Amino acid sequence: MLRRIAGLVAAALLVITGTAVMSTATATPAHADGCYTWTRTLKEGMKGEDVRQLQIRVSGYPGYRSVLALDGSYGAHTKAAVTRFQQAYGLSADGVAGTQTFNKIYQLQDNDCTPAHFSYSELNKCNSTWSGGAVSASTARANALVSMWKLEALRHALGDKPVRVTSGFRSKACNDRAGGSASSRHMYGDGVDLGSLSHSFCTIAKQARYHGFSNILGPGYPNHNDHVHVAVGSTTWSAPNCGI
Repeated sequence: MLRRIAGLVAAALLVITGTAVMSTATATPAHADGCYTWTRTLKEGMKGEDVRQLQIRVSGYPGYRSVLALDGSYGAHTKAAVTRFQQAYGLSADGVAGTQTFNKIYQLQDNDCTPAHFSYSELNKCNSTWSGGAVSASTARANALVSMWKLEALRHALGDKPVRVTSGFRSKACNDRAGGSASSRHMYGDGVDLGSLSHSFCTIAKQARYHGFSNILGPGYPNHNDHVHVAVGSTTWSAPNCGI
């Protein structure tokens, strides 16, 4: 009898252990910070590449009709952008980038540095090399990354509902086929066209004014009634049907 009880206990332990192993193996991994890791707290007055990397992630929080400089210098504008980022995600908003701020960024970014809800492939449906545009392939890709972080901020402000990208980077050949202008920001990598999915075009255009896009074209502007164009490099806002 004792031998039978011991056998039953051993079997039960085996089941429990096996369950634990299975649970560990199927656990969902958290977002990694394999892209970039900050090693110091950043605040106003500091400079460096780590500051510039932070500026890229908070570039979507410059305030109304502003664009945050990605110069590696933690000035008043960067402090204000960090504060807005912190407020947007319910963090302690002091304008100082420390553990809580970096942990939130780690949650938002993937290992290729893109924000969680956008990807390089989504921003480039023209080719896989980012070449053939108005700037070098590396510059176009870097510009697209900044635009993605701005789009992430826009998406969050719109209730974390999907924002549909219909066009991003274009080589000169792709731009010609699309009927784009000769000076299109799509050839620089930062131009993005947004389609209607969860929000109206006017809702997107109006909210984009707060997220680092100096170029916004939408309903009422020639050939833009079926999408909203956002970019930098130009200071034109025009979406007459939306009151912009």
